[in-house]
Amino acid sequence: MTAKPTLAEVALRAGVSTATASRALSRSARVSHAARSAVEQAVAELGYVRHRAPRAGARDTGAVAVVVCEDMLHYQSDLFYTRLLVAIERALVPQQRELLVLTALRHTSRPSLLRFLGGGHVDGVVLVGLRGDDTLPRLLRAADVPVVSMGRPPGGAEIPFVDADNVGGAAGAVRYLQRRGRHRIATIAGPADMSVGVDRLTGYRRAVRLAGTAREIVAHGDFTVASGETAMLRLLDRCPGLDAVFAASDPMAAGALRALARAGVRVPDDVALIGFDDDALARRTSPRLTTVRQPVEEMGARVVSELVGGGAATERVVMGTQLVVRQSA
Repeated sequence: MTAKPTLAEVALRAGVSTATASRALSRSARVSHAARSAVEQAVAELGYVRHRAPRAGARDTGAVAVVVCEDMLHYQSDLFYTRLLVAIERALVPQQRELLVLTALRHTSRPSLLRFLGGGHVDGVVLVGLRGDDTLPRLLRAADVPVVSMGRPPGGAEIPFVDADNVGGAAGAVRYLQRRGRHRIATIAGPADMSVGVDRLTGYRRAVRLAGTAREIVAHGDFTVASGETAMLRLLDRCPGLDAVFAASDPMAAGALRALARAGVRVPDDVALIGFDDDALARRTSPRLTTVRQPVEEMGARVVSELVGGGAATERVVMGTQLVVRQSA
């Protein structure tokens, strides 16, 4: 069994003294920005977890933070986040805790965010929309902040998470299209640096390969309506004979519908279309979207249970999905 990294190893990796490393982790003002950054980088690389003695008189703060790793425009326009936050807020009511919502832009330094979250202001943190090798989970664990990810964290971060069965849901959607006689099935996949995008693409590929007679037809979007429209236009140009599309989110499916209508392609007569989410948007499109329902409300309640439900958050929870058949397929 591999020994856990020590503070001395963190200091050695960062090129500072053990005392400086300790002050950096304690957010002392007597540490330079360069030294603090080096220590935080060493903590992330080594997976160091700091152990503190309990503080005398420690008490609950009465607040839980949800950190959305997305820009404000995307976060406010995607109904998934609205449904999730409402579910988390409702689940916190019996816990007598308040909800704080913070956003964290990608590819930016977050010293103020880490100082706040690690400064004893919240009882725990829910991370949403992690991308790539984001160091935020490891840094929060190193600061002894309880943390749970909504969705499987990318990059192998060893933190508890609650997720939908994205692989199974995507594969089931493609198998449904195959049973309906569709053979040239494309997908509009999500971002390759998000686990949800990777997993839904994996499900699509699994179903296509099991069919044996079909080939993969893939375009990528970023879960927005505009990206779905652009991706659909690319697919029509590359593969004019396709007869079905699985879009990895309802907004991208709505964008695909817009592109198909502009091209004079009938849905579902010429091209069947399935999305993923089953949010209110799926019931407002024309035709209404066949989609994979992920249990967002149940997931929100479960992530609160994992974070502040009374026990240590150690679970990796994957919740089932359901295909909801409407007019588009």
